[in-house]
Amino acid sequence: MHNRGPEQQQRGHVLLIAGDAAVRRRTVQIAPSANLAALGVVPASMLLNSDTPSDTTYLDGARDPNTVLMRLRTAAATPGPLFVYLSGRLTVDRRGNRLHLALPGTTAGTVRYTGLPWEWLGLELRGRPAGLTTVLLDLAADKAAWPLLREYGSLPASPSAEVYGVVSPPGFSGGGHSVSGYTRHWIEQLRRSTRRPANLHLHALTVGSAALPPGALVLPTARELAATAARTPAPGPASALPQDASRPTAEAGFRPPGLPGPPWSAVPSSASDEDLSTRTLPVRRKERARDPHPVTAVAVRVPDSPPGRDPRPHIHSLATAGRHLEAATLAQAWEQYVLKTFGYASQEATEWEEIRADLARMAGDFGLATHLWTSAGRARLSRQDADAPEVKAAAAGALYCWTQLKDPAAALDAGTELILLLDCLPSLDPRHLRLARQRLEFLHHAPSRR
Repeated sequence: MHNRGPEQQQRGHVLLIAGDAAVRRRTVQIAPSANLAALGVVPASMLLNSDTPSDTTYLDGARDPNTVLMRLRTAAATPGPLFVYLSGRLTVDRRGNRLHLALPGTTAGTVRYTGLPWEWLGLELRGRPAGLTTVLLDLAADKAAWPLLREYGSLPASPSAEVYGVVSPPGFSGGGHSVSGYTRHWIEQLRRSTRRPANLHLHALTVGSAALPPGALVLPTARELAATAARTPAPGPASALPQDASRPTAEAGFRPPGLPGPPWSAVPSSASDEDLSTRTLPVRRKERARDPHPVTAVAVRVPDSPPGRDPRPHIHSLATAGRHLEAATLAQAWEQYVLKTFGYASQEATEWEEIRADLARMAGDFGLATHLWTSAGRARLSRQDADAPEVKAAAAGALYCWTQLKDPAAALDAGTELILLLDCLPSLDPRHLRLARQRLEFLHHAPSRR
């Protein structure tokens, strides 16, 4: 008898779990069974992003949390790629204040016995190797669970898994018994692509095109994406990167403008019929007259590309419509691809950092905006003259956002790097530098408010 090699022994697994339907005033908000039926016709190889032989498990209507746990444990033991999908209603065990995925038959009084504790998911997946596990969520939180989610600011999950999805707030108008918006658009984006996009890019395209309920929690959050980017080392030459034939590269089917690839009709855009290959998008607009430090406009040129759609107008339209989290998620997904493709020190990477800075400013996150504009200014200063308009505009953006920071600790944290940048600009109005130094000195000596 011959022993099979690792490649022959490896198998993948797809686990699709439907919890209890989310219902409000007899109106179905999320129908998990419809979502599972839609995903069930998608080939497992597309869900896993791998041609590895795989098994698929459907759990629709399971009422015993231990049954779900056993299926989850079996799936987590698979040596190959794993795709877990969960849809349904999130609720809380009010006695223990723990999140649960409600199963069919779960009520407010029986959550402890009939719901699936959310931490079970993380416990079962925590031992899996990084990079082999994807969790996709399409959930709705009830009135008991939503305050806890707002306190967390996210939905805790295993750090070894890539987690994407959306949690809708209570009270939104659902789609009845049809497939919910996020899942439907995720499948459509997957089928529309000539080659399977990476999970992060597929998620970003879905969030940008699906009409999510106002206030929905999008996972991963912008802060989680930023933390992931900070931990990601700068890529080396493409030839030095290891290749796994069973797992397509992250860049497959997702090329930014300027690289040869398919038309960008898959990316929603507010633009009409103009040629986007020569369009510029203003990412800094002049502030209102009452702002003490108006910021001049900086135009980021869209690189030459085949006819198609560029995501920047759509991202900007999301932000101006108040959909800041969706805009930030989509922008950060594009930035991650640009970093991997062009490198951390590239002009393209700096442009996307400036776009993210302006999105943070529009969302009122002046701390993040200050850090991003300062970082972009230093990156430009390493390639351009100190008097270059783009360098001065980045410094002006950082200075303005810093003046809007009301929290002394946040202002102190961002102020030192900002002053170092301003010191390098000889043409800067000396009054601005003097006032910035005075404020930083005051913050250093200001008594703590605690």
